[in-house]
Amino acid sequence: MSVELNSERVASILERVPWATWVMTSSYDGSRAGMVVRWVQRCATEPVLISVAVKKCHSLEPLIRDSRGFALNLIDESDRLLLKKFDSYHAPDELGDPFDALEVSRWATGSPILKRARAAIDCEVVRHLDLEADCELFIGQVHEAKIVTPGG
Repeated sequence: MSVELNSERVASILERVPWATWVMTSSYDGSRAGMVVRWVQRCATEPVLISVAVKKCHSLEPLIRDSRGFALNLIDESDRLLLKKFDSYHAPDELGDPFDALEVSRWATGSPILKRARAAIDCEVVRHLDLEADCELFIGQVHEAKIVTPGG
């Protein structure tokens, strides 16, 4: 699937990738989950691909697997609410639906885009690698990337 992307906008967002804090989100069949991820890297330019290392045994993994999509939401390191809601060390369902009381939108993959995020990237999964480690690797093709404007 070929996707036309605004290369300046994508480049502006992707230059922040190695140094940012992201909330990775996905949804499938009425369920949604998210978690803070810090190991995000651009891994190809044609097509634009992003790799994300995700802790194993999190409720996010089956949603990504079944939906074949995920979103990355760039958050401010000082946003204590988002850091707490999407802390990767909480057990699934320990805090209930982490999206409660948060405004979200959806783009092409249907993954939740946090309206209070500074930027977001919507990706279709093109590869999943189950590593012999505490993390697994998802490779996503970028379908949309933009600075998120407050309230929109």
